[in-house]
Amino acid sequence: MMPGTRIILGVSGSIAAYKSLYLLRLLQKSGAEVKVVMTPSATKFVGALSFRTLSGFPVFIDLWEDGENLKSAHVQLAEWADLLLIAPATADTLARMATGRCENALDAVYLSSRKKVIVAPAMDHEMYHHAAVQQNLQQLQSQGVIVLPTDTGELASGIQGQGRMQEPEQIWATVQELLQPGLWTGKNVLVTAGPTFERLDPVRYIGNFSSGKMGYSIAEAAAQKGANVTLISGPVALPFPSNVKGIQVESAQQMLAEVLTHFPNQDITIMAAAVADFRPAEVANQKIKKANSNPILELVQNPDILKTIGELKQPNQKVVGFALETQQEEENAKQKLASKNLDLIVMNSLNDPGVGFGTDQHKVTLFFKDGRVSATPYVSKKEIAQLILQACDTLL
Repeated sequence: MMPGTRIILGVSGSIAAYKSLYLLRLLQKSGAEVKVVMTPSATKFVGALSFRTLSGFPVFIDLWEDGENLKSAHVQLAEWADLLLIAPATADTLARMATGRCENALDAVYLSSRKKVIVAPAMDHEMYHHAAVQQNLQQLQSQGVIVLPTDTGELASGIQGQGRMQEPEQIWATVQELLQPGLWTGKNVLVTAGPTFERLDPVRYIGNFSSGKMGYSIAEAAAQKGANVTLISGPVALPFPSNVKGIQVESAQQMLAEVLTHFPNQDITIMAAAVADFRPAEVANQKIKKANSNPILELVQNPDILKTIGELKQPNQKVVGFALETQQEEENAKQKLASKNLDLIVMNSLNDPGVGFGTDQHKVTLFFKDGRVSATPYVSKKEIAQLILQACDTLL
Protein backbone atom coordinates (compact mmCIF):
# COMPACT_ATOMS: atom_id res chain seq x y z
CA MET A 1 0.00 0.00 0.00
CA MET A 2 3.03 2.28 0.24
CA PRO A 3 5.28 1.14 -2.65
CA GLY A 4 8.37 3.27 -3.02
CA THR A 5 7.68 5.33 0.11
CA ARG A 6 10.86 6.25 2.00
CA ILE A 7 10.57 6.33 5.78
CA ILE A 8 13.09 7.11 8.50
CA LEU A 9 12.23 5.20 11.66
CA GLY A 10 13.64 7.02 14.69
CA VAL A 11 14.02 4.94 17.85
CA SER A 12 14.73 6.53 21.22
CA GLY A 13 15.54 5.01 24.60
CA SER A 14 12.37 3.34 25.87
CA ILE A 15 11.48 -0.25 26.68
CA ALA A 16 8.90 0.15 23.89
CA ALA A 17 11.80 0.05 21.40
CA TYR A 18 11.23 -3.69 20.98
CA LYS A 19 7.88 -2.88 19.34
CA SER A 20 9.71 -0.84 16.71
CA LEU A 21 11.13 -4.02 15.19
CA TYR A 22 7.60 -5.21 14.44
CA LEU A 23 6.63 -1.74 13.20
CA LEU A 24 9.61 -1.84 10.83
CA ARG A 25 8.36 -5.13 9.35
CA LEU A 26 4.83 -3.79 8.91
CA LEU A 27 6.13 -0.77 7.03
CA GLN A 28 8.30 -2.95 4.81
CA LYS A 29 5.45 -5.35 4.03
CA SER A 30 3.44 -2.34 2.86
CA GLY A 31 6.16 -1.60 0.30
CA ALA A 32 8.03 1.12 2.17
CA GLU A 33 11.81 1.46 2.23
CA VAL A 34 12.89 2.05 5.82
CA LYS A 35 16.12 3.35 7.29
CA VAL A 36 16.65 3.45 11.06
CA VAL A 37 18.16 6.16 13.24
CA MET A 38 18.69 5.32 16.92
CA THR A 39 19.67 7.35 19.95
CA PRO A 40 22.56 5.87 21.96
CA SER A 41 20.21 5.06 24.83
CA ALA A 42 17.89 3.13 22.48
CA THR A 43 20.69 0.63 21.84
CA LYS A 44 20.58 -0.26 25.56
CA PHE A 45 17.14 -1.80 24.95
CA VAL A 46 17.45 -3.25 21.43
CA GLY A 47 20.69 -3.82 19.55
CA ALA A 48 21.37 -1.93 16.33
CA LEU A 49 22.18 -5.23 14.62
CA SER A 50 18.52 -6.29 14.85
CA PHE A 51 17.38 -3.17 13.01
CA ARG A 52 20.22 -3.41 10.50
CA THR A 53 19.38 -7.04 9.71
CA LEU A 54 15.66 -6.33 9.19
CA SER A 55 16.02 -3.04 7.32
CA GLY A 56 18.95 -4.02 5.12
CA PHE A 57 20.62 -0.65 5.76
CA PRO A 58 23.24 0.59 8.23
CA VAL A 59 21.77 2.08 11.39
CA PHE A 60 22.69 5.72 12.00
CA ILE A 61 23.63 6.32 15.66
CA ASP A 62 26.85 8.30 16.00
CA LEU A 63 27.26 11.75 14.44
CA TRP A 64 31.02 11.48 14.98
CA GLU A 65 31.58 8.08 13.40
CA ASP A 66 34.33 8.07 10.77
CA GLY A 67 33.58 7.00 7.25
CA GLU A 68 32.92 8.62 3.89
CA ASN A 69 29.43 7.11 3.74
CA LEU A 70 28.40 9.00 6.89
CA LYS A 71 29.54 12.44 5.72
CA SER A 72 26.62 14.81 6.43
CA ALA A 73 24.47 11.72 6.88
CA HIS A 74 21.78 13.59 8.78
CA VAL A 75 21.25 15.98 5.87
CA GLN A 76 21.26 13.18 3.30
CA LEU A 77 18.76 11.11 5.28
CA ALA A 78 16.46 14.08 5.79
CA GLU A 79 16.44 14.78 2.04
CA TRP A 80 15.99 11.09 1.18
CA ALA A 81 12.89 10.42 3.30
CA ASP A 82 9.21 11.14 2.66
CA LEU A 83 8.42 10.79 6.36
CA LEU A 84 10.20 10.84 9.71
CA LEU A 85 8.49 8.51 12.20
CA ILE A 86 9.84 8.50 15.76
CA ALA A 87 8.53 5.53 17.73
CA PRO A 88 9.08 5.39 20.61
CA ALA A 89 9.58 9.08 21.41
CA THR A 90 10.75 9.58 24.99
CA ALA A 91 10.23 12.67 27.12
CA ASP A 92 13.90 13.58 26.60
CA THR A 93 13.69 13.28 22.82
CA LEU A 94 10.46 15.29 22.70
CA ALA A 95 12.01 18.04 24.85
CA ARG A 96 14.98 18.38 22.52
CA MET A 97 12.72 18.46 19.47
CA ALA A 98 10.46 21.12 21.00
CA THR A 99 13.36 23.38 21.95
CA GLY A 100 15.56 22.83 18.89
CA ARG A 101 18.45 21.16 20.76
CA CYS A 102 20.75 18.83 18.87
CA GLU A 103 22.67 16.26 20.91
CA ASN A 104 22.55 13.09 18.79
CA ALA A 105 21.97 11.75 15.29
CA LEU A 106 18.18 11.60 15.64
CA ASP A 107 18.04 15.26 16.72
CA ALA A 108 20.15 16.23 13.72
CA VAL A 109 17.92 14.35 11.28
CA TYR A 110 14.78 15.93 12.75
CA LEU A 111 16.17 19.46 12.58
CA SER A 112 17.32 18.88 8.99
CA SER A 113 13.98 17.47 7.85
CA ARG A 114 11.31 19.50 6.07
CA LYS A 115 9.08 16.47 5.53
CA LYS A 116 6.17 15.14 7.54
CA VAL A 117 6.99 14.08 11.11
CA ILE A 118 5.05 11.69 13.36
CA VAL A 119 5.96 10.99 16.98
CA ALA A 120 4.60 8.17 19.15
CA PRO A 121 5.29 9.13 22.78
CA ALA A 122 6.21 6.46 25.32
CA MET A 123 6.81 7.11 29.02
CA ASP A 124 5.41 6.60 32.51
CA HIS A 125 2.00 8.00 33.47
CA GLU A 126 3.27 10.80 35.72
CA MET A 127 5.93 11.82 33.21
CA TYR A 128 3.39 11.97 30.38
CA HIS A 129 1.05 14.20 32.39
CA HIS A 130 3.78 16.51 33.67
CA ALA A 131 3.10 20.10 32.61
CA ALA A 132 6.51 20.40 30.92
CA VAL A 133 5.93 17.32 28.75
CA GLN A 134 2.42 18.46 27.78
CA GLN A 135 3.81 21.89 26.91
CA ASN A 136 6.45 20.28 24.69
CA LEU A 137 3.80 18.19 22.92
CA GLN A 138 1.70 21.29 22.29
CA GLN A 139 4.76 23.13 21.00
CA LEU A 140 5.52 20.31 18.54
CA GLN A 141 1.91 20.25 17.35
CA SER A 142 2.02 23.99 16.75
CA GLN A 143 5.06 23.36 14.53
CA GLY A 144 3.16 20.79 12.46
CA VAL A 145 4.43 17.60 14.08
CA ILE A 146 1.76 14.89 14.30
CA VAL A 147 1.65 13.65 17.90
CA LEU A 148 -0.07 10.29 18.32
CA PRO A 149 -2.13 9.71 21.48
CA THR A 150 -0.75 7.27 24.01
CA ASP A 151 -2.51 4.13 25.18
CA THR A 152 -3.63 3.35 28.72
CA GLY A 153 -2.58 0.12 30.42
CA GLU A 154 0.22 -1.53 32.35
CA LEU A 155 3.45 0.44 32.15
CA ALA A 156 7.07 -0.63 32.60
CA SER A 157 6.96 0.72 36.16
CA GLY A 158 4.25 -1.81 36.97
CA ILE A 159 1.50 0.78 37.47
CA GLN A 160 -1.64 1.17 35.38
CA GLY A 161 -1.89 4.48 33.56
CA GLN A 162 -1.52 6.47 30.38
CA GLY A 163 1.77 6.67 28.54
CA ARG A 164 2.12 3.40 26.61
CA MET A 165 3.26 3.77 23.03
CA GLN A 166 0.54 2.88 20.57
CA GLU A 167 0.70 -0.64 19.21
CA PRO A 168 2.61 -1.04 15.92
CA GLU A 169 -0.60 -1.79 14.01
CA GLN A 170 -2.15 1.51 15.14
CA ILE A 171 0.94 3.50 14.16
CA TRP A 172 1.13 1.68 10.82
CA ALA A 173 -2.51 2.58 10.08
CA THR A 174 -1.84 6.26 10.83
CA VAL A 175 1.17 6.27 8.51
CA GLN A 176 -0.93 4.79 5.71
CA GLU A 177 -3.66 7.39 6.21
CA LEU A 178 -1.09 10.16 6.11
CA LEU A 179 0.75 8.98 3.01
CA GLN A 180 -2.10 7.52 1.00
CA PRO A 181 -5.27 9.33 -0.08
CA GLY A 182 -8.00 7.99 2.18
CA LEU A 183 -11.65 8.45 2.97
CA TRP A 184 -11.09 11.83 4.64
CA THR A 185 -8.59 13.22 2.14
CA GLY A 186 -9.91 16.45 0.69
CA LYS A 187 -13.16 16.35 2.67
CA ASN A 188 -14.41 19.61 4.15
CA VAL A 189 -14.98 19.22 7.88
CA LEU A 190 -16.47 21.82 10.23
CA VAL A 191 -15.95 21.40 13.99
CA THR A 192 -17.24 23.57 16.84
CA ALA A 193 -15.61 23.48 20.26
CA GLY A 194 -15.58 25.04 23.72
CA PRO A 195 -18.22 27.06 25.57
CA THR A 196 -19.97 30.25 24.62
CA PHE A 197 -19.93 33.26 26.95
CA GLU A 198 -23.07 35.39 27.23
CA ARG A 199 -22.32 38.85 28.63
CA LEU A 200 -24.17 40.32 31.61
CA ASP A 201 -22.17 43.54 31.65
CA PRO A 202 -18.64 44.57 30.56
CA VAL A 203 -16.98 42.27 33.13
CA ARG A 204 -19.38 39.36 33.78
CA TYR A 205 -20.87 36.58 31.72
CA ILE A 206 -22.93 33.39 31.82
CA GLY A 207 -20.94 30.37 30.65
CA ASN A 208 -20.04 26.76 31.39
CA PHE A 209 -16.97 24.70 32.25
CA SER A 210 -16.20 23.36 28.76
CA SER A 211 -12.44 23.23 28.10
CA GLY A 212 -12.71 22.64 24.34
CA LYS A 213 -10.38 19.62 24.53
CA MET A 214 -12.83 17.25 22.83
CA GLY A 215 -13.56 19.49 19.85
CA TYR A 216 -9.91 20.44 19.39
CA SER A 217 -8.89 16.77 19.46
CA ILE A 218 -11.50 15.96 16.81
CA ALA A 219 -10.38 18.84 14.58
CA GLU A 220 -6.73 17.84 14.87
CA ALA A 221 -7.45 14.17 14.20
CA ALA A 222 -9.55 14.99 11.11
CA ALA A 223 -6.77 17.20 9.74
CA GLN A 224 -4.28 14.38 10.28
CA LYS A 225 -6.51 12.21 8.11
CA GLY A 226 -6.19 14.70 5.27
CA ALA A 227 -9.40 16.70 5.71
CA ASN A 228 -9.73 20.44 5.23
CA VAL A 229 -10.81 21.43 8.74
CA THR A 230 -12.45 24.62 9.97
CA LEU A 231 -12.59 24.91 13.77
CA ILE A 232 -15.00 27.45 15.28
CA SER A 233 -14.15 27.84 18.95
CA GLY A 234 -15.58 29.61 21.94
CA PRO A 235 -13.24 31.06 24.61
CA VAL A 236 -10.74 28.37 25.68
CA ALA A 237 -7.11 28.25 26.81
CA LEU A 238 -5.99 26.07 23.89
CA PRO A 239 -3.97 27.08 20.81
CA PHE A 240 -5.51 26.31 17.44
CA PRO A 241 -3.85 23.27 15.85
CA SER A 242 -1.45 24.40 13.13
CA ASN A 243 -3.15 22.34 10.41
CA VAL A 244 -6.71 23.71 10.79
CA LYS A 245 -8.43 27.01 10.01
CA GLY A 246 -9.31 28.51 13.40
CA ILE A 247 -12.11 30.99 14.00
CA GLN A 248 -12.57 32.53 17.47
CA VAL A 249 -16.03 33.53 18.73
CA GLU A 250 -17.52 34.44 22.08
CA SER A 251 -21.31 34.16 22.10
CA ALA A 252 -23.85 31.69 20.74
CA GLN A 253 -25.08 34.24 18.21
CA GLN A 254 -21.53 34.79 16.95
CA MET A 255 -21.01 31.04 16.67
CA LEU A 256 -24.28 30.66 14.75
CA ALA A 257 -23.21 33.36 12.28
CA GLU A 258 -19.86 31.65 11.60
CA VAL A 259 -21.44 28.20 11.35
CA LEU A 260 -24.01 29.43 8.82
CA THR A 261 -21.23 31.08 6.79
CA HIS A 262 -19.15 27.90 6.50
CA PHE A 263 -21.75 25.12 6.71
CA PRO A 264 -22.94 25.09 3.05
CA ASN A 265 -19.54 23.86 1.79
CA GLN A 266 -19.00 21.13 4.41
CA ASP A 267 -19.12 17.37 3.87
CA ILE A 268 -19.46 16.68 7.58
CA THR A 269 -20.08 18.99 10.55
CA ILE A 270 -19.24 17.88 14.10
CA MET A 271 -20.83 20.12 16.73
CA ALA A 272 -18.80 19.50 19.89
CA ALA A 273 -19.26 22.98 21.37
CA ALA A 274 -21.16 23.41 24.65
CA VAL A 275 -23.35 26.29 23.50
CA ALA A 276 -25.16 28.22 26.25
CA ASP A 277 -28.90 27.63 26.06
CA PHE A 278 -29.76 31.07 27.45
CA ARG A 279 -28.44 34.64 27.39
CA PRO A 280 -29.43 37.79 29.29
CA ALA A 281 -32.34 39.66 27.73
CA GLU A 282 -30.38 42.87 28.20
CA VAL A 283 -26.65 43.53 28.59
CA ALA A 284 -25.76 46.36 30.97
CA ASN A 285 -23.51 49.08 29.53
CA GLN A 286 -21.77 49.55 32.88
CA LYS A 287 -20.71 47.11 35.58
CA ILE A 288 -23.71 46.11 37.72
CA LYS A 289 -23.02 47.33 41.26
CA LYS A 290 -23.96 45.47 44.40
CA ALA A 291 -25.36 48.69 45.79
CA ASN A 292 -28.23 48.46 43.31
CA SER A 293 -29.97 45.86 45.55
CA ASN A 294 -30.48 42.33 44.22
CA PRO A 295 -30.80 42.50 40.44
CA ILE A 296 -33.32 40.26 38.70
CA LEU A 297 -31.82 38.55 35.68
CA GLU A 298 -34.17 37.91 32.76
CA LEU A 299 -32.98 35.24 30.33
CA VAL A 300 -33.99 34.49 26.75
CA GLN A 301 -33.25 31.39 24.70
CA ASN A 302 -30.24 31.30 22.43
CA PRO A 303 -30.64 30.04 18.88
CA ASP A 304 -30.44 26.25 18.54
CA ILE A 305 -27.44 26.01 16.21
CA LEU A 306 -27.57 22.23 15.91
CA LYS A 307 -31.26 22.17 14.99
CA THR A 308 -30.76 25.01 12.52
CA ILE A 309 -28.12 23.22 10.47
CA GLY A 310 -29.98 19.92 10.83
CA GLU A 311 -32.86 21.56 8.98
CA LEU A 312 -30.54 23.11 6.38
CA LYS A 313 -28.39 20.08 5.58
CA GLN A 314 -28.45 18.58 2.12
CA PRO A 315 -28.53 14.82 1.32
CA ASN A 316 -24.75 14.81 0.75
CA GLN A 317 -24.03 16.48 4.11
CA LYS A 318 -23.67 14.74 7.47
CA VAL A 319 -24.14 16.32 10.89
CA VAL A 320 -22.86 14.96 14.22
CA GLY A 321 -24.12 16.36 17.52
CA PHE A 322 -23.18 15.99 21.18
CA ALA A 323 -25.46 15.47 24.17
CA LEU A 324 -24.37 15.97 27.78
CA GLU A 325 -26.97 14.24 29.98
CA THR A 326 -27.53 13.78 33.71
CA GLN A 327 -30.73 11.72 33.65
CA GLN A 328 -32.58 9.45 31.21
CA GLU A 329 -29.40 9.66 29.15
CA GLU A 330 -30.18 7.21 26.36
CA GLU A 331 -33.77 8.39 25.92
CA ASN A 332 -32.77 12.05 25.76
CA ALA A 333 -29.90 11.39 23.34
CA LYS A 334 -32.12 9.43 20.95
CA GLN A 335 -34.79 12.13 21.09
CA LYS A 336 -32.19 14.78 20.23
CA LEU A 337 -30.85 12.63 17.39
CA ALA A 338 -34.30 12.49 15.78
CA SER A 339 -35.61 15.97 16.53
CA LYS A 340 -32.53 17.73 15.18
CA ASN A 341 -32.16 15.55 12.06
CA LEU A 342 -28.70 14.28 12.97
CA ASP A 343 -26.79 11.36 11.50
CA LEU A 344 -24.93 10.55 14.72
CA ILE A 345 -25.02 11.81 18.29
CA VAL A 346 -22.26 11.44 20.88
CA MET A 347 -23.65 11.09 24.40
CA ASN A 348 -21.71 12.08 27.51
CA SER A 349 -23.18 11.07 30.86
CA LEU A 350 -22.17 13.05 33.94
CA ASN A 351 -23.17 9.99 35.96
CA ASP A 352 -20.03 8.23 34.70
CA PRO A 353 -17.16 8.85 37.17
CA GLY A 354 -14.43 11.09 35.79
CA VAL A 355 -16.46 12.20 32.77
CA GLY A 356 -17.28 15.83 32.12
CA PHE A 357 -15.83 19.24 31.36
CA GLY A 358 -12.08 19.78 31.70
CA THR A 359 -11.07 16.12 32.08
CA ASP A 360 -8.37 14.45 29.98
CA GLN A 361 -9.96 10.99 30.16
CA HIS A 362 -13.40 10.31 28.77
CA LYS A 363 -15.97 7.77 27.60
CA VAL A 364 -18.98 8.24 25.33
CA THR A 365 -21.83 6.32 23.72
CA LEU A 366 -22.55 6.77 20.01
CA PHE A 367 -26.11 6.59 18.66
CA PHE A 368 -26.51 6.35 14.88
CA LYS A 369 -29.50 7.40 12.78
CA ASP A 370 -29.87 3.81 11.54
CA GLY A 371 -30.23 2.46 15.10
CA ARG A 372 -26.67 1.30 15.75
CA VAL A 373 -25.23 1.95 19.20
CA SER A 374 -21.53 1.87 20.14
CA ALA A 375 -19.86 2.59 23.49
CA THR A 376 -16.21 3.53 23.93
CA PRO A 377 -13.92 2.52 26.80
CA TYR A 378 -12.63 5.06 29.32
CA VAL A 379 -9.60 6.48 27.47
CA SER A 380 -8.01 9.84 26.62
CA LYS A 381 -9.97 12.47 24.73
CA LYS A 382 -7.51 12.17 21.84
CA GLU A 383 -8.36 8.49 21.60
CA ILE A 384 -12.08 9.28 21.85
CA ALA A 385 -11.63 11.68 18.94
CA GLN A 386 -10.12 8.90 16.83
CA LEU A 387 -13.00 6.56 17.73
CA ILE A 388 -15.59 9.19 16.82
CA LEU A 389 -13.94 9.72 13.43
CA GLN A 390 -13.84 5.97 12.86
CA ALA A 391 -17.59 5.93 13.52
CA CYS A 392 -17.99 8.77 11.01
CA ASP A 393 -16.25 6.65 8.34
CA THR A 394 -19.56 4.89 7.71
CA LEU A 395 -21.30 8.25 7.27
CA LEU A 396 -18.80 9.38 4.64
